[in-house]
Amino acid sequence: MSFTVKAKSERIKVSQVKSIKLGMSNALTGPASDLGKELKKGANTYFDSLNKRGGINGRPVEIISLDDAYEPQKTVINTKNLIEQQVFALFGYVGTPTSHAIMPMLLKSKIPYLMPFTGADFLRSSADDNILNIRASYYQELKAQIEYLVTEKKHNKIALVIQADEFGLAAQRAVNNLLNQKNLKAVITTRYRRNSNDIKTALNQLAAQPLDSVIFIGTYQPFIHLINLAHIENLDVLFASLSFIGSHNLLNQIPLSSRVVLTEVMPAPQECKWQLCQQFITDMSNAGHKTFNRIQLEGYLNALIFSHVAEQCTEGLNRQCLIKQFNQLNYKDNTLKISFSNESAEGMQQVYFSFSKALRKAILTPTSTH
Repeated sequence: MSFTVKAKSERIKVSQVKSIKLGMSNALTGPASDLGKELKKGANTYFDSLNKRGGINGRPVEIISLDDAYEPQKTVINTKNLIEQQVFALFGYVGTPTSHAIMPMLLKSKIPYLMPFTGADFLRSSADDNILNIRASYYQELKAQIEYLVTEKKHNKIALVIQADEFGLAAQRAVNNLLNQKNLKAVITTRYRRNSNDIKTALNQLAAQPLDSVIFIGTYQPFIHLINLAHIENLDVLFASLSFIGSHNLLNQIPLSSRVVLTEVMPAPQECKWQLCQQFITDMSNAGHKTFNRIQLEGYLNALIFSHVAEQCTEGLNRQCLIKQFNQLNYKDNTLKISFSNESAEGMQQVYFSFSKALRKAILTPTSTH
């Protein structure tokens, strides 16, 4: 990049300025690759725009990106590589099992672990102040789902399909806790292998039970496979899942009659009332991107908040200053509020909903229960 910065009354080429290197290991291939690619696209768009304006206190930001294909073993190898390259922080990782696999490294190295794309509670309950999340937790998402299914839709026969790893187990604990508060239990809990479409067995188990709804915990491809198989088998249930799915692709690729609700941690960019959403659309358009989605917006917001915090370290950016400034953050933009403290490692609390066409039609029908 060709911008220049002023330092000690001399104009210095950016190539001579030490960049702020952020290490990113996430899924750029495999069934979760859409999440990794779109999150990275949003973050890079913000940092590219920022670098053209002079970077962070005169220093450009550079993302060193490695692919882990949503496989924890690869995440461990990549993280070791990034730490050895002396990146300033780890940024924009994707996934609960991948984050869980590197927890020992995070605790030992104390390197900042910023804005992972996961709502896992173990990243929020950790006493270590080097782990900082922006997005709402999966517990908050699941609480909103249970409230919708049980209180609004009056469902009491709820099944759970989970990915057979730490992601699924963490969600299972949360769902069981939330259902227990409603004096309910999951009718059945069935599992499938991560990074696979091995979902037929789960469908057969679901079909053998009288059900109102199914909460799915996993990735996009097996979820859409489950929905399509259920349609073929005439299994008429309401499917619910988390923001990890990525609604921008899924809702356009399911049967028109399928009832699906997804919780989200970001608003739809075109409907968003935040000022930064217009900035996001402008920067994305200038970068040549023609479609906009919530995943990109989350990556863009992550980059914006990191930059906003890092800019406060005017006497020199180091990890201690970064963490201190994060804990003092109180960022507001219309309805958007992001704040951290010594007691909270989560910046946002908002949860949104995305509905399939069949559910949106029911919501708009005067005789519906909404």
